[in-house]
Amino acid sequence: MYNRKKIQEDIPEVITKVWSCVSEDCHGWMRANFSFDQTPTCVLCQSPMISGERMLPLLVNLNDQVKLSAVVTTAE
Repeated sequence: MYNRKKIQEDIPEVITKVWSCVSEDCHGWMRANFSFDQTPTCVLCQSPMISGERMLPLLVNLNDQVKLSAVVTTAE
């Protein structure tokens, strides 16, 4: 019997550092390595954010190298 359904590959999950909104009415959060500020504000409600951890699928942010090189160039 032929089955056209693709077998989905399991994406590994890891504990990831995130920023979470402190407002109880807002459920905003972002991965720490995707933020541009040292202490970001929530883009949804403009409230402060606190750091935390979540179990999330593994993602590689290739822009981390760009951010690091920008910091080094401005420091020189």
